[in-house]
Amino acid sequence: MKNMAQKVRRMPDNGMTGRISEPKIFVLDTNVVLHDHNAIFNFQENDVYIPVTVIEELDKFKKGDDNLGYNARYFVRELDKISCNTLFDKGIRIGKGRGLIKIEMGHPYTEQIKASLMDDIPDHRIIATAMWLHQNNPDRKVILVTKDVNMRLKAKALGLMAQDYLSDKVEEKKIVRTEKETICVRNAPDWVYGTLSEGNTIDLDRSGIKRKPFSNQLFRFISGKNTVLARYDGDTRKIVRVSPGTAYGISARNDEQAFALDAVLNPKIKLVSLTGMAGSGKTLLALAGALEQAERYGQIILTRPVIPLKQEPEFLAGNISEKTGPYMLPLFDNLDVIRNRFGKESREAEEIEKMLRTEKLVISPLAFVRGRSLNNVFFIVDEAQNLTPHEVKTIITRAGEGTKMVFTGDIYQIDQPYLDINSNGLTHLGESFRGKQIFEHVNLVRGERSELSVLAGKLL
Repeated sequence: MKNMAQKVRRMPDNGMTGRISEPKIFVLDTNVVLHDHNAIFNFQENDVYIPVTVIEELDKFKKGDDNLGYNARYFVRELDKISCNTLFDKGIRIGKGRGLIKIEMGHPYTEQIKASLMDDIPDHRIIATAMWLHQNNPDRKVILVTKDVNMRLKAKALGLMAQDYLSDKVEEKKIVRTEKETICVRNAPDWVYGTLSEGNTIDLDRSGIKRKPFSNQLFRFISGKNTVLARYDGDTRKIVRVSPGTAYGISARNDEQAFALDAVLNPKIKLVSLTGMAGSGKTLLALAGALEQAERYGQIILTRPVIPLKQEPEFLAGNISEKTGPYMLPLFDNLDVIRNRFGKESREAEEIEKMLRTEKLVISPLAFVRGRSLNNVFFIVDEAQNLTPHEVKTIITRAGEGTKMVFTGDIYQIDQPYLDINSNGLTHLGESFRGKQIFEHVNLVRGERSELSVLAGKLL
C-alpha cells in the first residue's frame, strides 16, 4: 500500500546506535473499516490499533442491509476470530508477516484538544486516542488513518500524523491512460479505410499498427477527410469496424457514442463501463441497448445507489417507493426520452409499459437488488462512481449465466463523501478489467444533452 504500510526497514539508526526501527502504529477510523472490511490486513508488519469508539460506532451499523452493514458485521466477526480466547490488552498477531492488532480503550482529552475541539463526538475521541498513543510511544510513528478530510486536518493541526486510506487508490496516470485510450491512426492507407468501410476485417499483422493493442482497444483510422471507427478483437486478432448504430430509436451522435453503443450491443462483451460528463448519453445508450435486446434477456434491471444529500431514506416519510422515487427520477427521465422518440401511443411505448407492468423492466435502487442471483439479466448500474471497489466486486460476482452488466458514471462528480477519483469502484473497474476480452471501456467526452448543458459542464 503506497505511502502507508511500506515495509519497515530493519536497519540500524544512523548506522551507529544499532537500534532497530520499530513498526509503525496505524490508528483506524470507523470509515476505513466501513470502506474496506479487510483493511487491517493491508498494513504489512506494522501494528493496527482500533479505538474502542470505532467498535461502538460499528455497533450502530451492523444491523443495516446495505454494504456498510455488511462491512461492519464482517469486520467484528473477523476481530472475534483473530482474538479467539486471547485478550486484546497486549495485542494479537494479525497473521504471518503482519503486525499486532489491538483494541485501544479511551483516553482523556489533552488540554490542547479540550481547548481546540469543543464537541465530545466520536471523531474527537478517536483523535484523543491516537494522540495518547503518539505521546506514549515516542520511538514509533503513530499515524491516524481516516477517509474524513476534516478529521485529517484537525489531527495535523494538533501535531498528529494523519493520512487517507490508500490501499485501493488507482494511480492518477493510470486513470488518465484509461480515459484516453482511443488510438487515432492518421494518414491511414486507403486500402485500410476501404476494407473497414466495407465491413471487412483486417489482420493485426497487416494493419500497420506497431504496438500490439489490448482486447477491445478502440481506433480511429483517418484517411484524408474520411474516418472509420474500429475495435481490436483479441479472440480473432483482427481489427473490426465499429458502425454508428441505432438502438430502440436512439442513434449515436458522435464517435464515442458509436463505440459505447457497439459495446452495449455486442453479445461477446459481458461487462461494459461507460464514463463521461453529465449529458454525454451514458445511461441513455445503455438503456436503449438493453431494450433493443430485450428478447435475449429474461429481465432488464436499471439501478443506481441512493446517495441522499441530507436525510437517509429510512427516515423519510412514505413507503419504499415514495422514499426512493425522487432518487430514481433521472432513470425514468431516460426512459421517457426513448418513449418520446416513438410517441406515447406507439407500439414501442406500449411495449415499454408492458415490460414495466410485468417487471421485465425494473427500475430500482441498488440496495433493493443486492443479494440476488442475476441470471440472464441485462443489469445497468448508473452513478457507479459512488460505489466502493468492494461494492462493485460484490455486484459483478452476482452475475450468473447469460448476464451482461453495464456500469455508467462520471468519475469527476462523486457524491459519496469518502470516495474520490482514485478510490471509487468505477475507476477500479476500468483499471482491473483493462485488456480482458469480455470487457470494454468507453469514455464519452462530449455532452449531447444541450448547448447549455455542455457549456455548464466545461465552465462550472
